Amino acid sequence: MSIRKRNIKRHELIGLPVKITESRNSTLVGLQGEVVDETKNTLKIRTGKEVRQVLKNICTFDFNGILVHGNEIVGRPENRLKKVKK
Repeated sequence: MSIRKRNIKRHELIGLPVKITESRNSTLVGLQGEVVDETKNTLKIRTGKEVRQVLKNICTFDFNGILVHGNEIVGRPENRLKKVKK
């Protein structure tokens, strides 16, 4: 199954390329790299040699052209699937 806007919440985010397009913290806008870890409230993004921890709820993320507001993916990765209505 390919990743689309309607099913991004069902997919593992670790390993996906990501770019921050909007954020309440202006220093994060434009940050891009690869998701290396995910917790309930944060994403860890590897940008070259550095790993940055970013709060999900203050950012809008671009995963391969799919814009996702952080509030949509807040929660433990293993519990996200339970929230999605079928």
